[in-house]
Amino acid sequence: MKNHTPGGEPEMETKMTDFDIDTHLQRMQRDGYTIIEDFLSADDLREVRAGLAPYLNTHAGRNNFEGYKTERVYTLVARDRIFENLAEEPRVLALLDKLLLPGYLLTASQAICIHPGETPQPLHADDMFYRVPRPRPAISISTIVAVDAFTAENGGTEILPGSHAWSDADVAGVYDGFDHDTVAHQALIKQLIPVRMPAGACVVFAGTLLHRGGANVGHTPRLAFSNQYCEPWARTQENFFLGVPPQLAREMSPRVQQLLGYSIWPPFMGQVTARHPMKALDPDWIAPVSSKKP
Repeated sequence: MKNHTPGGEPEMETKMTDFDIDTHLQRMQRDGYTIIEDFLSADDLREVRAGLAPYLNTHAGRNNFEGYKTERVYTLVARDRIFENLAEEPRVLALLDKLLLPGYLLTASQAICIHPGETPQPLHADDMFYRVPRPRPAISISTIVAVDAFTAENGGTEILPGSHAWSDADVAGVYDGFDHDTVAHQALIKQLIPVRMPAGACVVFAGTLLHRGGANVGHTPRLAFSNQYCEPWARTQENFFLGVPPQLAREMSPRVQQLLGYSIWPPFMGQVTARHPMKALDPDWIAPVSSKKP
């Protein structure tokens, strides 16, 4: 069981005391996003960089959406203890408790390093693959934490405020323009604004909000990481049961285990052969189904 929390327990208690959740929720409702300016301390940032160092400068994206000059480190929650801790950061969970149903899940956890020369990412919403008609409440909530300061030049995230409340007709240009430009798509692009925030800040936004990673026209990389969370009944983007070895999941906190899917959405979604999935983390667990047929 871990005893480390980002920034240390006394500092985190102070941050929670000073955290004006109502103001952040009002911003989320009005604009579709909010920014927690003091999300990470200088010590946290150093720990994040150290945790990412073994995985960077090893590969690049495979398509225009991942970014040909962008590095992504998936299944980040299991890469280092700092990322496990940050997946259950108390201020984020306090917001999620108000925005999603109890038992919500971690749906994606990744680091993103946008290098100079990268082009803009296609415009999208993070929960656009849930084929539920808009307008609707967000099925997922995303966070992006700036490890490097976000600027308009270095590939900082660009957002379209208020688009979280748009209908299917309003966002039709996004779907039409995902693979090719259209007049409607270009009209949406012109409404984007850059998210400018210092290193250590975190932007939290609705999965229905239109956004993209910006072009990096600067001279240095822009490093960030993103945790995304979804309703407990929704399918997750990452399959953490396969991505996180049981021996690692077994050592994680109960809350992170729940976020990874070792939990039940009542009455029995997520069960493992009529058993609670937490039983699968027992050291002496034997799967009820044999690998060999009789």
